[in-house]
Amino acid sequence: MAEDFNEEEIAEEAPLSAEELFELHKEEINAAFEEKGFFRRMKDMFAGLSKPRSSPEYKLARIELQRLVAPLAAILLPTLGVGILIVVTAVTGQNKQTIQVDIASAQDEVQELQDEPEPEEVEEQTPPEEPVEITVDAPNVNVNDVVTPQATPQNEPVSVKPASQDTVALIKSPVTMKSMTGSRTPGSIGRMTAGGASYGDAQTEGAVLKALRWLKKTQLPNGSWKPSPISNTGFAILAYLAHGETPASKEFGPTVEKALQFLIESITLNKDGEPTFKGTDGNEYATLIATYALCEAYGMTRNPNTKIVAMQTLQRIVNNQSPTGGWDYKMNKKSTRDDMSYAGWALQALKAGKMAGMHPNGLEECIKKAIKCLKTRNFKGGGFNYTAGGAPTGLTATGCLAMQLLGYMNDQEVKSSLDFMREWKPAFDAKGGAKPGGPLPGSSPQYYCYYAAQCKYQAGMCQGATPANVKTWQDWNTAMKALYPPKIITLPETIPGPDGKPRKIGYWKAVDSLGAGGGDTMSTCLCALQLMVYYRYLPTTQTKAAKAITDPDDGGKKDKSNDIDVDVDI
Repeated sequence: MAEDFNEEEIAEEAPLSAEELFELHKEEINAAFEEKGFFRRMKDMFAGLSKPRSSPEYKLARIELQRLVAPLAAILLPTLGVGILIVVTAVTGQNKQTIQVDIASAQDEVQELQDEPEPEEVEEQTPPEEPVEITVDAPNVNVNDVVTPQATPQNEPVSVKPASQDTVALIKSPVTMKSMTGSRTPGSIGRMTAGGASYGDAQTEGAVLKALRWLKKTQLPNGSWKPSPISNTGFAILAYLAHGETPASKEFGPTVEKALQFLIESITLNKDGEPTFKGTDGNEYATLIATYALCEAYGMTRNPNTKIVAMQTLQRIVNNQSPTGGWDYKMNKKSTRDDMSYAGWALQALKAGKMAGMHPNGLEECIKKAIKCLKTRNFKGGGFNYTAGGAPTGLTATGCLAMQLLGYMNDQEVKSSLDFMREWKPAFDAKGGAKPGGPLPGSSPQYYCYYAAQCKYQAGMCQGATPANVKTWQDWNTAMKALYPPKIITLPETIPGPDGKPRKIGYWKAVDSLGAGGGDTMSTCLCALQLMVYYRYLPTTQTKAAKAITDPDDGGKKDKSNDIDVDVDI
């Protein structure tokens, strides 16, 4: 047995020492304690996952996958979110629309349109509000000839009212259209009432403020004035606007706002489905006057609801012009009576609407026909008549002003009318004042003086005025300033002014049959409007304002009247 023993086999089967074992497995031991990085671990994991499921490498890889879920989520989820945002941004960017906004330059507009010279500057001063305290006993009123207005039959199958909410917002327009609304700012009013032969003074402005405060005191809760709610509210609005008072005004703002709201809410339809005002008089003078007031209000406030109503009634005035170019009672378009008094208010409304930027269908043609009617049917013997073919009357001033406002101030009919009215003087008595040719016996002198004051002012204060017209205006103005302020009836009661102090109120009494229809309110407004002629309208200097209404080169769409000046006061 001993001979068969092999020493090499014995040496191979002998156990290894610790040092020998370490050396033998050194690399495996070091690998076990090696700190692998993230990407190395990922590589080993994916390598192990590719091994058979029963292999140790696969099992270790699954364990490693469970350990790496959190780090993987921390990387993949933010990456996925950023990718989604990039895609969404790219998609929405393709659908983006660019809105181009053109900002009009107010200064550019002033330079382009302002071509009417301001009256010569006088030292600005603030006139005292209560310069005179004269109480005049009211004269006896003869109202036997007054005809009670009959209400127009109403039928309202469709509402024509604008939205009731925010009917008259407190909007102050930055644009004042001078040719329509004059220079109705405190500074301008101060300059125009600082005295002088051609201007007002402290007494005229004090009387105006008394009247405006009396109107404020006598306004009914619904915003109107009696006895003729529609026409008197229109007159009152015109008086406040002439003084630059809008719903945004401190002292008279609420009064103007309520008055405008009353007219807006009074719009309705008549039996023929045409827009009118509830409570208008039987002949619808009130509809014309209310339309005139709303047009001026829109020009000064840019309130959209005011425009909605004004456009409806303006369009009716255009639609109901007679075939001969005039207008008659009830806006009867089949009549050829061509009433000058009625046409006067229609043309003032159309002019105010046109200057405010409202252009009902057929407006330009309507104005051309009206001018032709004035020249060929309502003018005769050196002046304008009451109805077509008649003799000249106090309505000569009405036709004359209409032609001046529409741009025909240098036409022969206007020159003849000014000569016809040369010796007229303002008066409260129908037996005196406006002569020869008017006013008609028993009619209202203030009705004709309202027009005459404006005619003479336009002719005497315009650029290039003749010496005769300058003197005629100054003579009229001197007589008006001497007559009207003392004639106002100053009441003992007062109302708070803008500073809370008591202020006097007053009115001009209606003393004739025509004025009695509108009562003291109409008389007061007509007198106040005459005393605001200095700043209510600027003199019309664009003699082709209505003749060149459209330009054939632009299809007749462009308004060529070019008689607007703008004051920008932001």
